[in-house]
Amino acid sequence: MDFTATKALFDLPEGLVYLDGNSLGPLPRAAAARVAKAVTEEWGGQLITAWNQAGWMDQPMRLGDRIGRLIGAEPGCVTVGDTLTIKVYQALAAALALRPDRRKVISDTGNFPTDLYVARGLLETLGQGHELVTVAPEAIAGAIDEDTAAILVTEVDYRTGRRHDMAALTARAHAAGALALWDLAHSAGAVPVDLAGIGADFAMGCTYKFLNGGPGAPAFIYVSPRHAAEARPALAGWLGHAAPFAFEPDYRPGAGIARMRVGTPPVLQMAALEAALDIWDEVDMTALRARSIALSERFIDGVAAACPADVHGLALASPRDPAHRGSQVSFRHSQGYAIMQALIARGVVGDFRAPDILRFGITPLYIGEDEIDRAVATLAEILGGSLWDRPEYHRRATVT
Repeated sequence: MDFTATKALFDLPEGLVYLDGNSLGPLPRAAAARVAKAVTEEWGGQLITAWNQAGWMDQPMRLGDRIGRLIGAEPGCVTVGDTLTIKVYQALAAALALRPDRRKVISDTGNFPTDLYVARGLLETLGQGHELVTVAPEAIAGAIDEDTAAILVTEVDYRTGRRHDMAALTARAHAAGALALWDLAHSAGAVPVDLAGIGADFAMGCTYKFLNGGPGAPAFIYVSPRHAAEARPALAGWLGHAAPFAFEPDYRPGAGIARMRVGTPPVLQMAALEAALDIWDEVDMTALRARSIALSERFIDGVAAACPADVHGLALASPRDPAHRGSQVSFRHSQGYAIMQALIARGVVGDFRAPDILRFGITPLYIGEDEIDRAVATLAEILGGSLWDRPEYHRRATVT
């Protein structure tokens, strides 16, 4: 792949080193024009007829298949819409209904808090004696037993980038008669995923991180074909109905993945996502992964040489083996927040995750060796001169 060419497809401020695409991907250059077209030509010119003429109503399934290619899904098994929180709720509710005699959901202590909030809330609402069991990430396989209905796991840890073995955990769940649910928030567009190949049951993810769909971009959900005719979403919205415009008082689930649609498609957000997927349609995930590993290794080695841990107190939080790491590199430091603010002030943008994590997304479509080397040099300068120790860098903003 020509990563110099892909960098030109994004609208990034001149001179900025953007290492936060794992939190919010940058703007594709074509997105503004695509959204403007949806606003002026489609919404403005076609009004209500655009639902048919501009294909708004079918867009969630079309975009779903384009994302499906990146995550190894079978055609027709992914749809787009709503938020990731809603999709986690739908998937877990459907999985529990498919295992009505089991009462245990297994997750890990490193999972994103929202997934755990959703699971606890759903289990409490059901009031059927279900239990959410959270264990250390490395202990998931051993916690699965004959009472486990499902595992709910995020493949790539949002703080450290630690990567679970999806194939092994899915096989372990199936051997015990349980279902495997995967959150791909930090996987889609970051690492190769093969949902069909590993036999995943459900998966969901967001599109505003590595996939560059923009703030508020809709989530996606995958349901394996073997569950498509049985899975019933707890959130039965009108667009998941078999005949939405029949306006029947009773719910009849749509065919396959269509039943996982809930509310009206977010047309303008999907227009931006469509422009981003025009780029992703041409991406070879194997080549992207190789480039990501090379850049990550360069960053880790550069930081180790320029910012020795025994001198500056900066410790690698991500796995050292790239096979066990997603497309991000994280470090721990007691003054992590202030250090990150000092980096941002100097044009190197990452982010901070409590209590002490500096997080850097490695996104080869628009980040290369020059950006990595500048980030290393800037970090070394800040640590070497204690430049982070200024009042404005300690002042916490709402978003970290």
